[in-house]
Amino acid sequence: MRYQPNQPNDYLHLVADGDYGLLEFLLSHLNESRNKVKATLQGRGIKVNGKTVTQFDYPLHAGTKVAVSRSKRNQQGFKSKYVKIVYEDRWLIVIEKNPGILSMAAGHSSLNVKAVLDDYFHKSRQKCRAHVVHRLDRDTSGLMVYAKDMETEQLLEHNWHDIVYDRRYVAVVSGEMRDDEGTIANWLKDNKAYVTYSSPTDNGGKYAVTHFHVLDRTCNHSLVEYRLETGRKNQIRVHSADMGHPVCGDVKYGNGDDPIHRLCLHAYMLCFTHPITHERMEFETLIPTAFRMLFK
Repeated sequence: MRYQPNQPNDYLHLVADGDYGLLEFLLSHLNESRNKVKATLQGRGIKVNGKTVTQFDYPLHAGTKVAVSRSKRNQQGFKSKYVKIVYEDRWLIVIEKNPGILSMAAGHSSLNVKAVLDDYFHKSRQKCRAHVVHRLDRDTSGLMVYAKDMETEQLLEHNWHDIVYDRRYVAVVSGEMRDDEGTIANWLKDNKAYVTYSSPTDNGGKYAVTHFHVLDRTCNHSLVEYRLETGRKNQIRVHSADMGHPVCGDVKYGNGDDPIHRLCLHAYMLCFTHPITHERMEFETLIPTAFRMLFK
């Protein structure tokens, strides 16, 4: 199933991965009761390939696009300036976070995605909590997955590198990159001040591999896609700085180049095998408009 990013946000967009009846497909892909899904159908809240459908057994085939009105679902009651729900089922939830919010609580800060999701679960009468599986830095935006129970969390956490088969970021970096694509690999380790530094030889840290591909460039900036082979702390930010093209807006590893007054790093693609259903889940968001405007 692939999440379609270039569609209106008042609908949740799904794509059938095989042959289904419409009701059967919705029940297997939405975290809702049969009665609620039927009510959404009867209320004309379902579109198939752009056409409103109310027939429960309407046939779907691989590639059929199904749009579910958010106004007919629990998520309509969810409002957050920092978090958008992209996908949800009984085992996990995929969100897109804005910059400026932590993935989980740290110190005295109360603003974090886990707390936002726990509040949503409580208000929507779901008996679950958000379990952190991976993290994004406070000022990085983009896609994240949280488990809704301990079993799913353990499966995701312990099998992360087997389950996640594609994970990509996009960044605006300082300066015009010469190479169209390439790979940077070295060892990353934190010093006593918790600043990550790199070494071309084993420094007792963790080996890190990042593949990059330039999407666009001007004489001042480059728009770069990064594909992670490993997921180390601050990996993209340190590797970008190593190449002489730090991520714009990076106060820790940058050079002061801050064209849009934010860290220009966005996790825009997340593809994984569902730990319970074993379905291929593919999510992609749009590159932030502010990034793209620099390359008009």
